[in-house]
Amino acid sequence: MDINELIAIVKKKIKQEIELESIDVEDKTFLHKSHSGHTKDKFHLKISIKSMELKKFKKLDSNKKIYKILKKEIDLFIHSIQILIN
Repeated sequence: MDINELIAIVKKKIKQEIELESIDVEDKTFLHKSHSGHTKDKFHLKISIKSMELKKFKKLDSNKKIYKILKKEIDLFIHSIQILIN
């Protein structure tokens, strides 16, 4: 899968499930290319979300919700996610 396609899917799936003010998804794979576990078909993403809905939850619970939404993509295409909730 192409990184731009993955980013579009991630944004769409999160927008469908969570009430958002904004979302930004960045490819951070380049920071991890020298790591021993790096593979070219798995990506590292940084997801920044502004959401009053998620702010109501504890950080762990909001992260669990995002991981559940993105389960398929995590299993197939994502090695690591950094989640920032504002």
